[in-house]
Amino acid sequence: MKSAYELAMSRLEKEAPLPKVAEETRARLAEVDSEINARVAEKKVFLEGEMAKSSDDPAALEDLRRQLASEIARLEDQRESRKEKIRRDAAS
Repeated sequence: MKSAYELAMSRLEKEAPLPKVAEETRARLAEVDSEINARVAEKKVFLEGEMAKSSDDPAALEDLRRQLASEIARLEDQRESRKEKIRRDAAS
């Protein structure tokens, strides 16, 4: 017996089927995710190390926290723009 969610999803799929994503496109999207995740981890390790060194200076610590948040946001934006480009290229 299907749950209400499964029934709703099957009805929705009949009314407006989702486009199928090619394996090549999926691989490219996964590659972007993997690359950005690695870069985020690299930034975290580096900046958290710097935070440990600056633990006695609250102003420097706050600057490093802001820098980390900014770097992560920048990388996430880069991830989304690269993935959107891949999706556009695949659709055309």
